[in-house]
Amino acid sequence: MTNDHEKNQSKHAEHNHHEQHHADHEDHHHEHHHHVEEEHNDNHGHAHDDGHHDHDSHQGHDQHGHGHHDHGDMVSDFKKRFFISLIVTIPILILSPMIQSFIGVDWRFPFDQYILFALATFIFFYGGWPFITGAVSELKDKNPGMMTLIGLAILVAYVYSSLTVFGLEGQDFFWELATLIDIMLLGHWIEMRSVMGASNALEELVKLMPNEAHKLDENDNVHDVPTSELQQEDHVLIKPGEKIPVDGTIYAGNSAIDESMLTGESVPIEKKKGDEVIGGSVNKEGSIKVAVEKTGEDSYLSQVITLVREAQESKSKTQDLTNRAAKWLFYIALASGFITLFVWLLLGYAFDVAVERMVTVMVITCPHALGLAAPLVIAVSTSISAKQGLLIRNRANFEGARNLNAVVFDKTGTLTKGEFGVTDIVPMEGYEENDILAWAASLEQNSEHPIAAGIVNSANEKDLQLKRIEEFESITGKGIEGKIEGKKVNVVSPGYVDDNNMAYDRERFEQLSESGKTVVFLLLDDELTGMIALADMVRETAKEAVASLKKEDIHSIMLTGDNQKVADWVADQLGIDEVHAEVLPDDKANQVKKIKQTGWNVAMTGDGVNDAPALATADLGIAIGAGTDVAMESADVVLVKSNPKDVVSLMNLSKKTYRKMVQNLWWAAGYNIVAIPLAAGVLAPVGLVLSPAVGAVLMSLSTIIVAINAKLLKA
Repeated sequence: MTNDHEKNQSKHAEHNHHEQHHADHEDHHHEHHHHVEEEHNDNHGHAHDDGHHDHDSHQGHDQHGHGHHDHGDMVSDFKKRFFISLIVTIPILILSPMIQSFIGVDWRFPFDQYILFALATFIFFYGGWPFITGAVSELKDKNPGMMTLIGLAILVAYVYSSLTVFGLEGQDFFWELATLIDIMLLGHWIEMRSVMGASNALEELVKLMPNEAHKLDENDNVHDVPTSELQQEDHVLIKPGEKIPVDGTIYAGNSAIDESMLTGESVPIEKKKGDEVIGGSVNKEGSIKVAVEKTGEDSYLSQVITLVREAQESKSKTQDLTNRAAKWLFYIALASGFITLFVWLLLGYAFDVAVERMVTVMVITCPHALGLAAPLVIAVSTSISAKQGLLIRNRANFEGARNLNAVVFDKTGTLTKGEFGVTDIVPMEGYEENDILAWAASLEQNSEHPIAAGIVNSANEKDLQLKRIEEFESITGKGIEGKIEGKKVNVVSPGYVDDNNMAYDRERFEQLSESGKTVVFLLLDDELTGMIALADMVRETAKEAVASLKKEDIHSIMLTGDNQKVADWVADQLGIDEVHAEVLPDDKANQVKKIKQTGWNVAMTGDGVNDAPALATADLGIAIGAGTDVAMESADVVLVKSNPKDVVSLMNLSKKTYRKMVQNLWWAAGYNIVAIPLAAGVLAPVGLVLSPAVGAVLMSLSTIIVAINAKLLKA
């Protein structure tokens, strides 16, 4: 990316939006800003060189999990496996000798064990398949977890029980195998259903690029070609309302370009011949012709894609709580199983008795309740969060939100509304503030411009009567002119006032400009009557959010591409102590990394494409719902109501959810703590060995307790 391009972005990031239809005013802090940028530029190309991503490729899809479609398929697959397995479990329970003796009946008949074996084999391979394949991949990663624990229990139960059918002395565990698979499938189905919607950030980014471009030949004839075929130096035509297909330079025409998707800045920028445009931004008003400069992986958007991908890959695969618990239980199951086997053999028991004890211990170590302990809490907390307008897309990182001690906020669109509002009106002698606002708003009501919208909204809030316009025209780069009630009315830029040597309060003007406000002037019959200052309005809820975070002892940090003075003005209104200003879009992820390196657990809150790499880098990425799809796709949590206060509710919910999960895991594991030693035969000398039937009752009890406890989670 070239210097000009960055200047361009920062320039508009400074809110000097008079460049647009309100002027070409350059005040003194621009020079300072560009100077900072030149230095910034040398180390700017950091992570881009190694990203091989072309816009048409869907690389990275597999690494980052499933799109909506695959995810939905997986949910329905678990659901189908659960219901089919459940149906097959009924005859298994009826045929099981252990269950029959437990309820005191005898329904045995010749070859019943073979039917039992056939049904159990079906359940083992059909219902248990996701767990067996999951266990294999966990073991390949040398990271045993839930899948390995379930895999071990069902494998041991199946192999041992099959051997008892074909001649080994002992009782079968087919009923234990079937119920375990059922409950684990149910748990996984509930969990996946409540965490639907993890689709792919990179694909969303790729979608920002139009597929086709209007290529111009030497005679200026238009040919529609796929964007991927464009070469450097090609010429393309971009019509009003279309997305710009490539990074390039305008060589004919002028227009306002909406780059908010890419840079997070709210106001369209006037661009003319010689200005640069970014692929993925939207051409608003006029037709423009652009000479292609960067295509494919050199383009700005591809570099953002590369950054997002790198951040996602480097995000540690945080294992959630259940997986950590399952890992320990897996080791305990192996250890206690073998210890049991050796101790019983040492005590002189027959091999088949010792093996039965070992298998009982190994099967019991995988508590049914563990399969539901977390999914039920997740389902409840997901529905609570959805009611509160929080969409949780990454469970593990959401669980980690309870440990956060710093929240980084992007300014535009997150802490501010991304809309202009009038902050100051400075009338000349003999005029009232409301008169100035009413005249200006009356003229501006015909304009689509964000500054115009800000002035008109402020007049409406004060219930001012707007006058009827008789004539209206826009003077490029200077402002607008019209005729109202027979008077000539102008709303113009500082540049226009200076060119015409009009006298005004320069000190006050400098003050307003320096705090990042956009200033326009009102003229009536060519006489200067006052100035109006506008700024991006701060969200009231942002103030409350920062205050609540302070109470919780959580540090708020602001990150913005705006200049230092604008940033300080906003931070001052919100009570934020730490401000990082003049941060270029692709440097935000680096800033978050630096903050993380100081040892903080960091959440990042943002709404634009430029925030996507930072969202993916932070410990918890939070997207403001009114923002872009891309920001939402790279975030762990989306705040649907765009309310920064929800960051606080999010942390509270994370703490409560975690507490419930820990309680449930203790209930699930508590059953084990009692059952494993009994199954291993610790009390055998006094004649007490846990019979599988009693084990089954205990197991059902712990599962019921876990289910009830999960339902007690409150917002």
